[in-house]
Amino acid sequence: MGRAVSVAACALNQWALDFEGNAERILRSISIAKSKGARYRLGPELEIWPLMHRNVRYNCRVIFLNKKILLIRPKMSLANAGNYRELRWFTPWNKARQVEEYLLPRIIQEVTGQDTVPFGDAVLATKDTCLGTEICEELWAPNSPHIEMGLDGVEIFTNSSGSHHVLRKAHTRVDLVNSATAKNGGIYILSNQKGCDGDRLYYDGCAMISINGETVAQGSQFSLDDVEVLVATLDLEDVQSYRAEISSRNLAASKVNPFPRIKVNFALSCSDDLAVPICVPIQWKHHSPEEEICLGPACWLWDYLRRSRQAGFLLPLSGGIDSSATACIVYSMCHQVCLAVKNGNAEVLADARRIVHDETYVPQDPREFCKLVFTTCYMASENSSQDTRNRAKLLAEQIGR
Repeated sequence: MGRAVSVAACALNQWALDFEGNAERILRSISIAKSKGARYRLGPELEIWPLMHRNVRYNCRVIFLNKKILLIRPKMSLANAGNYRELRWFTPWNKARQVEEYLLPRIIQEVTGQDTVPFGDAVLATKDTCLGTEICEELWAPNSPHIEMGLDGVEIFTNSSGSHHVLRKAHTRVDLVNSATAKNGGIYILSNQKGCDGDRLYYDGCAMISINGETVAQGSQFSLDDVEVLVATLDLEDVQSYRAEISSRNLAASKVNPFPRIKVNFALSCSDDLAVPICVPIQWKHHSPEEEICLGPACWLWDYLRRSRQAGFLLPLSGGIDSSATACIVYSMCHQVCLAVKNGNAEVLADARRIVHDETYVPQDPREFCKLVFTTCYMASENSSQDTRNRAKLLAEQIGR
């Protein structure tokens, strides 16, 4: 008899300090996940806010069930290179396989009816499976928690991520997720932040669900949708049978140091799930490098434009490669806006109307929309020629300027 579970991975465009908007997007994603039959929903990293425990600030996952907090799991491996430098804000949880009591704020106590909840490195044991948590960087670390958790019987791994776009990074992300369960078996669910963070970074979504080393559900990498929910139905028996065939894994599992288990009186699988179709492996569809260069910065520009509440962009064109490439990216942004409106994205339509100050406007032609939000001028120098002027003029005309 199978144990079919339906799980949801979400990609959300959460904004710093936009508490009401962030809550609305979270609730909308929960509603969508439930409507699609999911019994577990995973959101991106820091989709609400960090937590203080004993006067130390931690980046945490908070896991809920029916208005009760089951576990607060602090991040153990922090990203501290390149753009991140998480140690400026957070402290890693260094107490492996240890759990403490966390005193809830009174306002939360009134909602949940709980005074304290478990806080630390633990896993959840439901009636039918065991579920463990990773947070973003922990997937990339050489000693990823999913390795030991999998040996200890955890069948479902979840990763709330805030992974920004870098050219070809999606290849590495997908390989890491699939390899996490290829050697050890299991289901891996990854959610990711999407949108512009107000600075130079763009988070590209790319939520995914994998089982036993193979992708079964792929989210969009570049999308103007603020809320995207990916749902897959999988059979836990496939994990059990996959693991049973790996003798080296079973030998290692017999010696593993167990994790604290939080017992949960809830089953992810249902008795009526036998008729539900099980998702099958798919081939991940990657963008070409040229598509990534075209789409990533364009999505960043749109998010920056609507968040800044400005009316558009000004770009001096020289006829050279730098300004010309920038102009093409703006045009790509206009193309993505028109495509999103065509696909029924009401939020993009509302933002476009606000930007052009016309409540009846519908962006359909990228060249027309580009003319409304993009202003160019010719910028010459003593080294400029008539050829560069002609190139600038031709490009402006081609994109609607």
